Amino acid sequence: MARPTEVHMQIAKRALRYVKGTTQLGIYYQRTAGMKGELLTYTDSNYAGDLDYRRSTSGYAFIFSSGAVAWSSKKQPIVTLSTIEAEFVVAAFCTCQALWMKRVLEDLGYNILNCIGIKCDNSSTIKISKNPIMHGKSKHIDVRFHFLRDLSKEGRIELQHCGTSDQVADIMTKHLKLEAFLKLRTMLEMKNITKVN
Repeated sequence: MARPTEVHMQIAKRALRYVKGTTQLGIYYQRTAGMKGELLTYTDSNYAGDLDYRRSTSGYAFIFSSGAVAWSSKKQPIVTLSTIEAEFVVAAFCTCQALWMKRVLEDLGYNILNCIGIKCDNSSTIKISKNPIMHGKSKHIDVRFHFLRDLSKEGRIELQHCGTSDQVADIMTKHLKLEAFLKLRTMLEMKNITKVN
């Protein structure tokens, strides 16, 4: 804001063109009998994407029943030293939100399965969450994020591998080609709401 350049103006115009061209899109939540209580959770990060401060961007999306119910994209509060750490940090933040979301949905009368599956596309992060023996590879990760291991050990959450092409949270953290963007937008259940009955 202090020193805008032509690049900033181009990005702002691009964002406004996208918003103008997608005013008919939305998430239509359908009420169905016997809704399953499955909460799909996707988490991802882009390592050191901020060129000024070298912070990574965290992104997650929660899908329940017929569409996305919560999502986030923001810079991580710390500078991470590896892609594993960046993914571990976002998985920890997402886990906090998933546990809160589970409690809210249960208060609303939806029975959520005991173990929350969190989809992650980094297999090393999944291994660290399950195996505390890998201390040498994770000792630089701040202690506050290691509660993820305890929750995994207790069976309250499970980090599950998700292929990169099916990682919905990529839409929150990365620049994507048009085909990939449209696919992930559809997976978030965004539809043309003007055609919905």
